Amino acid sequence: MNIAISNIVTAFDSRAIGTRATDALEFMKTLVEAIKVHDFSKDTVPGQGFLVIPEAVPFVSAGVGPRSEDPDDYVCRMHRGRVEAYLKRDKAAKVEGCAAVVYTREAYLLDPDIKGEPEEAARIEASDCEYVLVAILAFAGPKAVLPPHRLVANLAGGNREAQVWDADKIREVARDSVAYDDAWATVAD
Repeated sequence: MNIAISNIVTAFDSRAIGTRATDALEFMKTLVEAIKVHDFSKDTVPGQGFLVIPEAVPFVSAGVGPRSEDPDDYVCRMHRGRVEAYLKRDKAAKVEGCAAVVYTREAYLLDPDIKGEPEEAARIEASDCEYVLVAILAFAGPKAVLPPHRLVANLAGGNREAQVWDADKIREVARDSVAYDDAWATVAD
């Protein structure tokens, strides 16, 4: 099985933002097994998979921690073209669960964000990958939701799934996003 890593994934970097794979090889083994049993045709948008992988918990560091009011608990990092403040990795919560966002190659190339990045699209088109790892989510606390900025970007056309949401769904997701963002912060090395 050939899995490409999206250009936005930092989980394998020594200075990761959000979730970090602490044992990349073991994480990838669990990911391969999860992909084998996932039916991508049944995703909300076919090919855009959200795979819950509890077996991966020992191989990841949480991507979030409880928000702090102490500025010294934060570091600034550049991510997706923006400088943001992130909670320091040592403030990360204990991992309670793990999931991965995995797209089929075809679904990844149809994603609006990728269509706007010709170099990334060309890299995937030139590869022989079957799947693309888009995100690793090692979570803690309440159900993680999209951060406000990412939510708005998706509503503005950055993700095909958001295009099928009705007004009630959008309000629900927005309420959840703000509540989560008020209590939890993304961590970074």
